[in-house]
Amino acid sequence: MSDYDAIVIGAGHNGLTAAAVMARGGLRVLCLEKNHFIGGMSSSTELIRGYHFELAGSIQFPLPNEIFEDLGFDSCPIYEPEVQSASIGPSGEPPILLYSDPERLLAHLGDALGLDAVMGMAEVAAWAEAPARAIGRFDVRKPPKSLDEMWACATNEFERQAIRTAMFGSVMDVVDQFLPDRERHAQVRSMLSFLSVNSTYLGPYTPGSALCLAFALASPGNATMSKVRGGIGAMADHVRTLFENNGGELRRHVKASKIVASGGRVEGVALADGEVVTAPVVVSNLDPTATFTQLMDRNELPDAFARRVEAIDHRAAYFQIHYALGGLPEFAGPYEILNEGGLRRNVTFFGTAEQMQVDYEGCVRGFVPQSPSFNLGIPTLEDPGLAPAGKHAASSFAFYFPIGSTRGEQAQLRDEMASRIVAKVTAMAPNFPDLIERQFNYPAYTYELMFGCTGGDFTHGLLQPEFMGPFRPGPRGWPDNPVPVDGLFLCGAGCHGGPGVTFIPGYNCGYAVLEAADSSRT
Repeated sequence: MSDYDAIVIGAGHNGLTAAAVMARGGLRVLCLEKNHFIGGMSSSTELIRGYHFELAGSIQFPLPNEIFEDLGFDSCPIYEPEVQSASIGPSGEPPILLYSDPERLLAHLGDALGLDAVMGMAEVAAWAEAPARAIGRFDVRKPPKSLDEMWACATNEFERQAIRTAMFGSVMDVVDQFLPDRERHAQVRSMLSFLSVNSTYLGPYTPGSALCLAFALASPGNATMSKVRGGIGAMADHVRTLFENNGGELRRHVKASKIVASGGRVEGVALADGEVVTAPVVVSNLDPTATFTQLMDRNELPDAFARRVEAIDHRAAYFQIHYALGGLPEFAGPYEILNEGGLRRNVTFFGTAEQMQVDYEGCVRGFVPQSPSFNLGIPTLEDPGLAPAGKHAASSFAFYFPIGSTRGEQAQLRDEMASRIVAKVTAMAPNFPDLIERQFNYPAYTYELMFGCTGGDFTHGLLQPEFMGPFRPGPRGWPDNPVPVDGLFLCGAGCHGGPGVTFIPGYNCGYAVLEAADSSRT
């Protein structure tokens, strides 16, 4: 008899979700996590004593109603901030405030930018609906649509054109259609550009970037991007509790070194200390590349399948900084309004869409942007428990950091990128450098070392047309190229339903395992 019915490798939010669904379904489940904390790249972690940071993911994506209700997320401390972000444009204009309330947002945009900007934003949102439906953004326990099915889900010519643009066009093909004024619409054009490229290795004028915009703007109703009190890791902790309450076992500080298989089916997992834990089902929360090239022998895989895995793009050009601050930045004119209330909670510093394209092209050639586009988030303004009294935990997420150099060269580029980000904040909040007590500069490769994700890619496969829909694997691989090992399942963000903190891949996988177990008994 096997030690367990199923073993899950990785206690990220999707790994825990798959584990919880299987345990609730009556299986004996073991979840292995190499770190001391859970949640993977959507964790809240104490980097410095008393300071807790959302290491990578910080936004709770809108969840399908089925998952929200079935997993009891209504008990989680999810909230919509009054203002999602305050956007500082490239030309000294007053900040644009992205209110969570749609009516208040439209009124603000009308006052700041004019009625044509309001109409343009509404048209962009309407454009996103058909592509999001085509890629199954909120589909649960359903396989991805084929290309023919994606086209067929359009109900009119506008929707068909939207799907074509999402698959083959750039985000600026969309933005130029609905928000064409490069000067008056500069701030919202910049905001939509950054939103559309931060899960890709593309510029806003590069074909393929439009799909990420549709994914980001999609909503299953009135839900929007949200925050979580205590940090995004509270969501993973909720699922961990569900898992353990149903008899699941979580082992931390345990590294899986190999998926053990024989005769075309899994037998268990070998651990780094030499122990072998047996189970007829193994679920990997790692990205497909890491799963099949690090935990398995590539030479034992069919060549066509191995080539499909090797084709996944993991070129992550993001850069993060985590700061321990002794106080709050004080913004100077014309940005003094940001010092009011909680507006400093998330301030975005974006260049124009045209400059972002230049930054992308420079990144490809190995250059750090002269003036990076990034956000500065200070969640302790609304969640003071994340830092000691009177102190603040802050983070920046920036683009585009060059990835094609050696680690030694990247260390030099890392420091250059960090100094340019700090300098850009300082130009608008002069006291910022004096507030920094500790600073952690994290290029993407840091997260590869920390979490094991290939290239540090938090998407587990970039959010580009060639890796979405039928081109993103499900629990048992691709529709035309299934996993060639019986009993081996995938549940990470690299699966259909991802990327992002959606919980869909883990939920789908958990039920796929239960369904397979039921069919084997009958």
